[in-house]
Amino acid sequence: MLLFLDLETTGVEHTDKICSVGLVAKENEQVVVLSDIVNEGKKIASQSSAIHHITNEMVVGKPSFCESQTYNFLQKHNKEENFLVVHNAKFIVEKLASSGFLFKGEIIDTQRVTKHLIEECELFSLQYLRYELQLYKSERSGIIAHDALSDAYVIMQLFEYLLELTGMEQMQKLSFESVFLQKIDFGKYKGEYIEEIMMKDRGYLEWLLRKADDLDEDMRYSIERYLRGAL
Repeated sequence: MLLFLDLETTGVEHTDKICSVGLVAKENEQVVVLSDIVNEGKKIASQSSAIHHITNEMVVGKPSFCESQTYNFLQKHNKEENFLVVHNAKFIVEKLASSGFLFKGEIIDTQRVTKHLIEECELFSLQYLRYELQLYKSERSGIIAHDALSDAYVIMQLFEYLLELTGMEQMQKLSFESVFLQKIDFGKYKGEYIEEIMMKDRGYLEWLLRKADDLDEDMRYSIERYLRGAL
């Protein structure tokens, strides 16, 4: 079984929690769709509400994640032979674990697989890839950006796109291999090659490694390689 899952959270800090979950489960021709707004006892930051439009009033009286229908379905199908397909596995797996769910099967990270297979993409966020790869042309109606269930459908489309480029076994492998990136995708040097930044402002890259606690692990890996001269 393939479990395409996305979450919305109260914020992006380590202590933030799940406030919404969307799941599309697919096995052969059978499809199960589930979606829940949940209350994990953590206030939703206004910056987060501005993105996913879930407010603190909306979670009042809602069940915790472990009491939700989606959690019960995930637990029922928490088996080694099943696949959890997500975008940005490190973040998703961490948030699931903080709410009491540890997946026993294989994990496929569509974000990291895309980084490996389609290096020419400028960005790798789900919504960017939705338009860059023209996934929207074949998507179901009613897809809303930053809605957990809608994003789960987009993850399924992205997975199917990637599956045309490589096989399941390779996707599993690439999901846990660091990616050697060439460009910075944020900050004052956004869009520039790391090698060129190193030549003119090496100190900036060294500062990022010291100060940017939330630095993407692939970006950290790439900057460290460049600074070591491992080109």
